[in-house]
Amino acid sequence: MGGTGMIARLKGRVDRLADEHVIIDVNGVGYLVFCSGRTLQQLGNIGDPAVLEIETHVREDHFHLYGFAELAERDMFLLLQTVQGVGAKVALAILSALSVAEIQAAIATGDVALLTRPAGVGKRLAQRLASELKEKMGGIAPTAGAPVIAMTGPVEAAADAVSALVNLGYRKAEAEVAVRRAKASVGEGADATTLITAGLKALAS
Repeated sequence: MGGTGMIARLKGRVDRLADEHVIIDVNGVGYLVFCSGRTLQQLGNIGDPAVLEIETHVREDHFHLYGFAELAERDMFLLLQTVQGVGAKVALAILSALSVAEIQAAIATGDVALLTRPAGVGKRLAQRLASELKEKMGGIAPTAGAPVIAMTGPVEAAADAVSALVNLGYRKAEAEVAVRRAKASVGEGADATTLITAGLKALAS
């Protein structure tokens, strides 16, 4: 079961760091929290203040805390586990290898190769992630006949990126601005996946 009504956030100091977990000291109590590599890298050094969003897993044989630097990462952690074959360990491995924006971009474009990058994710599971999460995230995919926007470079990639961002729930106008910013940062010849990833980062900034 999830952590609703249980531990939802921890605020304290980094007591110990390991490859897959951290111990957070909260008023003298040490909480062992499993984290993705990306979150662990953001925690700083021993003694530094830390705030983690927490998802609590309670089973008959264990009580585990999973911590995230951002709510978006926690939400993706939960979404990934709705796919058969993805448990907490695999979900953390995916989040260690790929950012939330990269996962969203891979889903939007059906990039199975990108989804096989994390340890423990083979081609079959990557295909299942791409298809099932696309449905659960509102059919995120470049739509046919997407309007061509006034940008230099490959307009097809830009149009696909805008369409994917719109299907992610962003307004068309802000999606177009984000893709323009993405093209400025990653270059004129970028493909749709790169533009979506950079566009999501621009929208989050």
